[in-house]
Amino acid sequence: MKRPDAAVPRETLEALAARYELPASFVETAAALLEALAAEADPPTTVRAPAEAVDIHIADSLEGLDVGALRAARSIADVGSGAGFPGLVLAAAVPAARVDLIESARRKCEMIERLAEAAGIEVRALPVRAEEWARDEGSGAYDAVTARAVAPLAVLLEYAAPLLARDGTFVAWKGARDPVEEAAAATAATELGMELREIRPVTPYPASRNRHLYVYSKVRPTPAKYPRRPGVAARKPIS
Repeated sequence: MKRPDAAVPRETLEALAARYELPASFVETAAALLEALAAEADPPTTVRAPAEAVDIHIADSLEGLDVGALRAARSIADVGSGAGFPGLVLAAAVPAARVDLIESARRKCEMIERLAEAAGIEVRALPVRAEEWARDEGSGAYDAVTARAVAPLAVLLEYAAPLLARDGTFVAWKGARDPVEEAAAATAATELGMELREIRPVTPYPASRNRHLYVYSKVRPTPAKYPRRPGVAARKPIS
């Protein structure tokens, strides 16, 4: 017998599909994704029971759809995907978009591929550093870039800016606001050709607290010296 927390909360998925005006097929896809995550032996997330994951992974990821430029994007890169969120959910919700999940750990990419196959979601899981990909095929290749709980904003901006096409959008999922982090991000954004559009407070599920989406646009070309070598942005953020 399945534990109570192992049951897929279909009513919650149906409510989310209605809220974001998603096709009915999204419910089946998301349910399969939750089941596949729960079945993973050692996923890179402590949140795997469907009753919890529907909020922390599915609902939280879908908040990005309230950013019109992200919802309209036809090419999306999810940086530092980890267990595959928000990238897998965005790919399910916006099936017309090409979605690449950039995750340097091959083991995590292999799990992302298993989850995608189980749920019938078309994505690419790229076992490469964002800095390396932005120097290669990924340079200026995306309408939108996303990142959730990966690094400070200044570091994320250096990862995202070189991947974005002109007028592209970067959306960062973050927790409570930090004036020091925001000030550092403002300096980095100016250097990288990015501009802050909004800081959107969000409540993806009833128990969530202090959640924000930071939305940036690429308004100028990013200087050719970026991205720097892998690891440099984290060790020596732009200042």
